Amino acid sequence: VTGLTKHYGDRTAVDDLTFTVAASRVTGFVGPNGAGKSTTMRIMVGLTRPDLGEVRYDGARYTDLQHPARLVGTVLDTRCMHPGHTARNHLRAMAATSTIPASRVDEVLDEVGLESAANQRTGKFSLGMRQRLALAGALLGDPQVLLLDEPSNGLDPDGIHWLRHHLTDFAHRGGTVFVSSHLIGELSMFADDLVVVGGGKLLAAETVEAITARQKATVVAETSQPADLARVLAGPSVTVEATGDHLVVRGATKAAVSQLAFEHGIRLVELSEVAPSLEET
Repeated sequence: VTGLTKHYGDRTAVDDLTFTVAASRVTGFVGPNGAGKSTTMRIMVGLTRPDLGEVRYDGARYTDLQHPARLVGTVLDTRCMHPGHTARNHLRAMAATSTIPASRVDEVLDEVGLESAANQRTGKFSLGMRQRLALAGALLGDPQVLLLDEPSNGLDPDGIHWLRHHLTDFAHRGGTVFVSSHLIGELSMFADDLVVVGGGKLLAAETVEAITARQKATVVAETSQPADLARVLAGPSVTVEATGDHLVVRGATKAAVSQLAFEHGIRLVELSEVAPSLEET
């Protein structure tokens, strides 16, 4: 994605956005509502035309691909299915428009766990079932890339666990996964990289580890001598907050706190290190 810019009147939805999504990895796409995530994803598959910039898949523009569904599978809107169609017929229509063999329909229904609902009309589907059917549509062409906008929306805990496993497995088999979500805590459990946007601008494009490493871990110590421990820990780069017998220490490692307590004969009841969550970071 190179230099994407998109204006709607006086509003800039996407502002000179550049990033790369790597193969064999899951890349999370995060930012507040109105940050430009959906507009960017629509541009990535030719549904919205940018004012400036371009998107290429292994050197080719999406609109130049002869069989785009065989390279890129997308889920951008789970409402894009006729309520009167059965799940199987919905996918058959998708397969026909993309010259994909009809035999793939039952394969992907089984893959997303909807084989028992194949002949049910989609108008009766729950949001979670529509999410699974939309993912089945994205998988029809056996693509190399998956672009998914809020795919966990409406899924129950089992469904979220299934989705996480499925996307991770897809990436491990060499696929490229680009998934937007407002559930940053959920993304942290399976994303390798993050693209963070705000106000249409790129804020970060790094590995999850690099982003979380920006904030140091906090050490929590429980001791029967909190005042003594706070005194020996005091320093220009260390802050200590006391609550009863517990001290929250910032600016020192667990090993350093343990060593100082040992050297000064201070008894520790418990010592732990709390890393900041991806959401907090």
